[in-house]
Amino acid sequence: MSKDLSIYVHIPFCVRKCNYCDFLSFYAKKDVVEMYFEALKKEIMLSAKGGDLLVKSIFFGGGTPSFVEAEKICDTLKTIQSSFAVAENAEISIEVNPASAMSDKLIAYREAGFNRLSIGAQSLDDEELKVLGRAHTGAMFFETFENARKAGFDNINVDVMSALPGQSLKSYVQTLEKVLSLKPEHISAYSLILEEGTPFYDMELDLPDEDTDRAMYHETKEILDRFGYHRYEISNYALGEQDDPKYECYHNKVYWKRGNYLGLGIGAASMVDNVRWSNVRDIHLYVDAQMSKVDREILSPEAQMEEFMFLGLRLVEGVSIEEFKRQFGRDIWEVYGEVIDKYAGLGLLEYSRSEAGRESVENTYLRLTDKGLDVSNTVMAEFIL
Repeated sequence: MSKDLSIYVHIPFCVRKCNYCDFLSFYAKKDVVEMYFEALKKEIMLSAKGGDLLVKSIFFGGGTPSFVEAEKICDTLKTIQSSFAVAENAEISIEVNPASAMSDKLIAYREAGFNRLSIGAQSLDDEELKVLGRAHTGAMFFETFENARKAGFDNINVDVMSALPGQSLKSYVQTLEKVLSLKPEHISAYSLILEEGTPFYDMELDLPDEDTDRAMYHETKEILDRFGYHRYEISNYALGEQDDPKYECYHNKVYWKRGNYLGLGIGAASMVDNVRWSNVRDIHLYVDAQMSKVDREILSPEAQMEEFMFLGLRLVEGVSIEEFKRQFGRDIWEVYGEVIDKYAGLGLLEYSRSEAGRESVENTYLRLTDKGLDVSNTVMAEFIL
């Protein structure tokens, strides 16, 4: 019987690096881009040999996939489709930047089989976008969204960011409400994190204070709920009721639920059957030494349990108590009883059924409460063995 697989394709190219970005991305000339896609095609075909995995999702991320010619992206998708067994209803996503997602590209993506679009708006305030180093304006975002609808995309995610330099609660809410006026099917709402190695890390920035940051966080939940979006992960919201996963990002849920995923391209990470590895991060090594893998690691049972907990608890539904025992052959309380009792007592963890407990586990989930989600990093750190 076939097992499920998700595929991530890394397109590292950008018109320029944003001030907050710590992803593996850079500008490259045409000849380097050409060589990269040739190497990527070889990796796809070699990776597909000898497998019986059914691909349920494909995600092109970056970098900025829309920076390169649409033909290269579409040909890469076609190579995956011809090399792997891809489910008929597979979720096939691509990230785009409004500065490079021209109408003809969006049409080409849709015709090639992409059925989910993720637009990096971040903000719709032009001054905030300038500070971030983004290449687009608010007007360009609206144009991209309209063109995406015209191209036939009926599953669109929009990324927005809060706690930006110079951002007020009012300007953040205005961005959120403008995005909501378009009724995208999904919204990812993140707070800015200053990562070491980025330009922002060494700059004197006029950042919102902690109270304003928390107000933005709480306003996000309240406003999105009011507009009909349910929160299914710490930073992700989907249109529809809590029990309707139609517009939830299947691909990202594979990561949070520790499913099988294959990363293609430089720096891309993979995990299949609890074996993890990643590709080299140097583009020249990747092109010259095809299939060079680094950091190959067979995950120990302890590492698997840790990931099961701190990734699964990111989801609003939490982690399945039955699934924990099925995967690891041990009761969840045998391993984490002290931590669970501690945070349940503090009102930060709860069971999905009020009568559930150590004697009643069937179809029961352990999850963070609303209060627990607010301090999720603190709680999840306790699940490291």
